[in-house]
Amino acid sequence: MTPEQIQEARARRYNATIVYLKKIHSDLMILRVRPDFPRPAYQPGQYCTLGLGYWEPRLEGCQEEHLTEEDRSRIIRRSYSISCPILEDDHPDRLYDPDRTDWLEFYIVLVRHNPDGRVPALTPRLFTRKVGDRLQMGEKITGHYTLDPVRPGDTVVFLATGTGEAPHNAMIWELLRRGHTGRIVSVCCVRYRQDLGYWDTHQKLMQRYPHYLYIPLTTREPGQTRKVYIQDLISSGELEERMGQALDPAHTHVFLCGNPKMIGVPLRDKTTGAITYPQPPGVIEILEKRGFQADIPSLKQKGNIHFEEYW
Repeated sequence: MTPEQIQEARARRYNATIVYLKKIHSDLMILRVRPDFPRPAYQPGQYCTLGLGYWEPRLEGCQEEHLTEEDRSRIIRRSYSISCPILEDDHPDRLYDPDRTDWLEFYIVLVRHNPDGRVPALTPRLFTRKVGDRLQMGEKITGHYTLDPVRPGDTVVFLATGTGEAPHNAMIWELLRRGHTGRIVSVCCVRYRQDLGYWDTHQKLMQRYPHYLYIPLTTREPGQTRKVYIQDLISSGELEERMGQALDPAHTHVFLCGNPKMIGVPLRDKTTGAITYPQPPGVIEILEKRGFQADIPSLKQKGNIHFEEYW
């Protein structure tokens, strides 16, 4: 495409502006995007799409991409859960007030290479963007991963890997905003301490809200937090010890977002109805053995384990 054609395509196909960009480090960022249209109402935990044209430049050092001329005129779209700052930027002692803003926040990791051979297309382009740049945002916000089943006094446990904590940030904000009285626990497992992009926010929340607990885990940096996986945290009893109470299926909802291996969604045989769990065990299998039950959308089964597969 010529520079003139690129300019025309941007003007015609982009409908939102980057108004804030914070690089946690080279491969992780918090992005705020203001749409040209009125920001849609949504429930914490839901998602929308972001998009850029294949004509945009890519970050160096990413998996090589081979495009046809036809490809270069297309838009790449990916779904991203909507995150939340939880606290006000200029008044960190106050909860975030969405009425003071017109943007949506996203928490995005750079995918440099896909082991399965699929060339990452969107994030290598997103990570070349700067404040003021334009992109495409989907006008529809959707998703069933919400707080709908949670009652006012329930214990709510959020378990995430990496940027899977994005929807949990929005849900935590909602629970605190509405004065939830039950225990709120958020666990995030990452490789390194630097990958905990909302670390400071969660520390402030624990100081302000006695019923809120944040547990960060690192798998490749022992000594910074704890070198332990989420499954181990549950199986060993340490999660309950840190919470100061048992994981009671009658009064607890567990939300899972992130690596499918952590979640461990079971498979149901269409012929026999038999359930098989992926191995090694994920959180769903561990908790179902203790009386919990996962949502199964295909069977319209509502449980107390809710999951969003981020990959």
